Parts: sequence; C-alpha cells; structure tokens
Amino acid sequence: MSTRTLPLTDSLYAYLLQYSLREPPLFKELREETAKLPSSACQISPEQGQFMGLLIKLLNAKKAIEIGVYTGYSSLCVAQALPSTGKLIACDISEDWTQLAKHYWKLAQLENKIDFRLAPAADTLEKLLENNEQDSFDFIFIDADKENYSLYYEKSLKLLRKGGIIAIDNVLWDGAVADHSKQDSSTCAIRALNEKVLHDDRVDISLVPIADGLTLALKK
Repeated sequence: MSTRTLPLTDSLYAYLLQYSLREPPLFKELREETAKLPSSACQISPEQGQFMGLLIKLLNAKKAIEIGVYTGYSSLCVAQALPSTGKLIACDISEDWTQLAKHYWKLAQLENKIDFRLAPAADTLEKLLENNEQDSFDFIFIDADKENYSLYYEKSLKLLRKGGIIAIDNVLWDGAVADHSKQDSSTCAIRALNEKVLHDDRVDISLVPIADGLTLALKK
C-alpha cells in the first residue's frame, strides 16, 4: 500500500512490462530499431504507447492529430486503436526519421489511416483551422519541439472537440522541471506550459507519471 506513486526499479519496471504490455511484434521491431539511433531518447515507451491506444478506444476516437512523429511508434499505437474509418494526421519536419515511420506504417497495414504532413506543425494546425476543422478532433498528442509547446497547445484546443483529450509528452523532462538550476529554453518552456495548464479552466487535467510524464487535458 502506498500514498504516493512507487519509484520504478529496474526489476519492478520489467514486471510492469511483463504483466501489462501487449505489444505486437512489429511494434517491438520498430522500437528496437529506433533504440539503435543516437536520438533514441525521443522514442516514447511501449507502456505509454499502449496507454494512449486505450485512451483512443475509451474516447471512441475517429480523428486524431500527432505533433511530432519521429520514427512512428506512437503513430502505430494511435492508428491501430482507431476504427477502420479513422484518421490520424501526423505532423513532422524530418524527412529522414519519418522514412522509417512510413516503412513500418506500411508493414503494419496502417498507412491508410495516417495522413502524413511534412511541414512545421504550427502551419499544419493553422491550415486545419482555416479548413473549418475546429472542434472536430477527438485526440491530439503533442511531442515535438518544446519551445513551441504553448503554441501547439492553444491551436490544439481550438481543433479539439468538447470531451476530447490533448496528451502532452515529456512534462517531467527527466526531472529537470523540478531542478531550478536548469534554465535552458526547453526546460523553461515545459515549466511554463505546466503552469499554464494547471490554471487553465478550459480543461480538466491529470499529469500521469508514465515514462517522462504525460499530461492529459480534457476539453470542457
């Protein structure tokens, strides 16, 4: 019994994965290939991917946006959970990383659900608003450049339907948010967003201590 979240030792984390993770072999293959890259820390954890897939199903989501694709693991988790008629708009500016993503989307036979937009995410979100798609998305995942998190959050709130969820990744930032000797631009941007979301009466929130911290904001 505990009155606070348990610290995850290596053995306890291994137990968590053993008794909760239902990861398709292809997803694991992508995750392991990504782990070999110098930038592998950008990859979400498998339990977080499964958690987001569950959120998609709980929301009965049909329309989703992903801001930051990297090598496509989170895209697979979201797209697999969407119905056959569902659509994920996946935003990224890296052609190199997303080549791997597109390869695995095709192998997983999920490419028909994923609308990839190679462009700055702020531009893509603005075009969706100009196309009168506000209040129409069920789920939006923000996991891109931290300095623009507040901008992505505001545009996402406009695009999200009432009762939809924005999931914001890296909100604990490897503990740096609680270390005020850390004053780099990314850390400061995440701190500022955490403060903003805490006092935002447009949403109900929960900061979930999964992986690097995931804030869920449900639009009222």
